[in-house]
Amino acid sequence: MPVPLLYLIVFIEGFCSLGAEVIALRRLVPHVGSAIVVTAPTIGLFLLALALGYAAGGRVAERFTAVVARNFLVSAALVGIGLSRVVVDGLFAHLQPAGVAYLLFVGGVLCPVAWLLGQTVPVLTNLMKHMRTGEASGHALYWSTLGSFLGSVSLALVVMQWLGVSVAVLVCALLLAVGSLLLDGRAWRKSVLALAAGGIALAINLFPPTEVADTAYADYAVRPVAVQDRVDPRAFFVNNSLASLIDAGEPPHYARYVQHLRHILLDELGLKGKDILVLGAGGFTLSHREPANRYTYVDIDPDIRTIAETRFLREPIRGEFIVDDARRHVRETPHRYDAVVVDVFSSHTSIPGHLVTREFWRDTRRALKPDGLLLANLILDGRLETPYARNLLATIEAEYGRCGVDVLHRGKPLSNVIVSCQASGRPGVAEAYTDEVNRADVDLARSR
Repeated sequence: MPVPLLYLIVFIEGFCSLGAEVIALRRLVPHVGSAIVVTAPTIGLFLLALALGYAAGGRVAERFTAVVARNFLVSAALVGIGLSRVVVDGLFAHLQPAGVAYLLFVGGVLCPVAWLLGQTVPVLTNLMKHMRTGEASGHALYWSTLGSFLGSVSLALVVMQWLGVSVAVLVCALLLAVGSLLLDGRAWRKSVLALAAGGIALAINLFPPTEVADTAYADYAVRPVAVQDRVDPRAFFVNNSLASLIDAGEPPHYARYVQHLRHILLDELGLKGKDILVLGAGGFTLSHREPANRYTYVDIDPDIRTIAETRFLREPIRGEFIVDDARRHVRETPHRYDAVVVDVFSSHTSIPGHLVTREFWRDTRRALKPDGLLLANLILDGRLETPYARNLLATIEAEYGRCGVDVLHRGKPLSNVIVSCQASGRPGVAEAYTDEVNRADVDLARSR
């Protein structure tokens, strides 16, 4: 086997194995979020399957190229079909709870790919008889790791950003199919199967039967919904979760939490000519047809504006749009705003972990004027009794002091909860009144 071809095959293995892991993590975001409790087990199970693949490859004693060609062919089918949006969405739609679908996805698609491709280096080093064992292993691992590096970087930062996740899936599937043909192209059955796998991957990823737009960060869809007393309402879904709502009425109606936020800003506070920062674009409805104030939206996904304007709002957004991470923006911006609205979710109930800490809320306070207002839209249990609800509210108040809390859907298991805090507030120590020591009247007089 020519040495350059051998190194090319090992490079393809590294490129596609880590590429499959990156794609799998992205496919999981709409269904289980991107928290560390999801990413860490996924990476761990992938590495375990890879280690088992190394061991299995070390036991192969014959038909080296045929074994790797077969593994590439099966991996091409698993990647091209198993990592497609249609299959992943269907898996989570029909298998509940989500943990069951997660285990089947990781155990039935990602781990087999890692196990099959992990056999490549130990198998093909048997063909490097012109080198010492250590030299052969070093060269093979070099090209494999180089492929892993370029695969993760190019797929995440180039292909997904400019062409979408489905194209990244297609790139990996086609590379594996080509690798299989290069290894054993004279076997007509494998050639036909490789071409068939590539064709199926092409069809299922470039021509899916849905109108979902997937980017490097999220899946987006605009669908009509049935809402009482609304005129032709349509919803903006982000990662399979309803992020915003608008109808054809005059004036338009929006999602209840957006109308509540607008009521606070425009009616209760009467803001006019003020600067309002919105972290998390959603459907850009907070400023929709609202000329009284200046709005700045910050979202990490550069494509969300075009999707919202063309499919959801059907008109240009009102305000400035900045592509940036929310925490980095409030930490580094030189501007000070009259109000900061936090509406950041990676899925229906999941806020990115770095946007719930006390340090983040401190940074939002830094971006406010001294008399500014923080408004945060949270998805919590209606009774605010879960550990997550208690601790998240306590974290915000540890920085801002006492805040207002409005539960919009008290009768539901999950509700929009609007938290409002003053930049001038300060955390303090509270004492309970008792029959023995009751300073309520004194405190009341001091408060007037």
